[in-house]
Amino acid sequence: MMGRRAQFWIGILAFAALFELLLISGMGSNASGQRMTVSPRNPDLHNGEEVWNNGCVACHGVDGKGAPESNTVFTRPDTWPDFTRCDQTTPEPDSAYKAVIIHGGRGLGFSQIMPAFGDLLNEKQIDDVIAYLRTFCKNDRHYPLGVLNLPRAMVTEKAFPEDELVISTVANVSGPASWTTDVIHEQTFAGKNQLEVDVPVNYARLDGSWTSGVGDITVGMKRVLFSSERAGSILSVQGGVLLPTGDKDRGFGAGTTQIEPFAAYDQLITNRTFVQLQLGADLPVDTSIAPRSLFFRSVLGASAAPDHGLGRLFSPMTEFLATRDYINGASTEWDVMPEMQVTLSTRQHVRAAVGYRKPIANVSGRPPQVQFYVLWDWAEGHFWDGWR
Repeated sequence: MMGRRAQFWIGILAFAALFELLLISGMGSNASGQRMTVSPRNPDLHNGEEVWNNGCVACHGVDGKGAPESNTVFTRPDTWPDFTRCDQTTPEPDSAYKAVIIHGGRGLGFSQIMPAFGDLLNEKQIDDVIAYLRTFCKNDRHYPLGVLNLPRAMVTEKAFPEDELVISTVANVSGPASWTTDVIHEQTFAGKNQLEVDVPVNYARLDGSWTSGVGDITVGMKRVLFSSERAGSILSVQGGVLLPTGDKDRGFGAGTTQIEPFAAYDQLITNRTFVQLQLGADLPVDTSIAPRSLFFRSVLGASAAPDHGLGRLFSPMTEFLATRDYINGASTEWDVMPEMQVTLSTRQHVRAAVGYRKPIANVSGRPPQVQFYVLWDWAEGHFWDGWR
């Protein structure tokens, strides 16, 4: 009879094989490989420069920093872009630039000072000028491109570094009444790094009465090791420390400090479909209180939007989640979680998602759960900005 540890790793290898199959089918039969970008062709920078000089330079300047204010007849809004700033230009996907060029500033909830060029430029000219404006950033290798910034899953950590505030709540559907709300702050620095702080607040019904308290607070740092627009890939590692701030007796914490290292890998299959993988461990300092464990998380998802991909973004995803205590005789817990993320604001910097987590292996004592979150990308403006 096959051991449980072998079953765990066979499950991982099976999913990896599925990933390879999807990747190969998505790339097609071109033996030399395929460029995975928003645009299906190589941009013409010379043509992009010509478009820039004929239509953009009057306001945005020759160097992308902005024309002299004495030469313009409007007051610049707070959201005025400086295309030489890599931290502003590289995290933006091409679709964001397209929405603003085609529909004007209102296309993403920015100032209407930016006019619409959708009736003046064709798609080729738009792709070319976007590629040209990206050349104003001279240090783009230190920042992963926004095309690799995939939708956030419920549980699986993605590889792309973010500037976000996330309020996420998970609640039992059946069994003991309890729910946990995590307040998660993520902040990038030096291009490829991210600092994360996660504060969980727990509510549970114990012995006939409700109780609440803070759980184990997590402090972590992520580092991008590799990113490639051409390959559609990004790889990161993160190290986290879970502080024993929760009450173990009430089920709000592990009772000991834990170290949580993991690797996260995201892969575009096509411009619309993607896979995310995460592999890591929870390593308690005192193993007599809590056992060491391994976890594997994966996401298969896609994104779709009206207006040729420029409108409200809908991202259905399915997560496959596995956890196993690293002790003899332990069994692997497998869960499946279908979910949907939707952009709420016109600027797409406020998003919401909901999912249903269903145990499918080693289900004893593990009720189904419903989970939802609201996400605010605070680098794109205030929460109340960009809604129309």
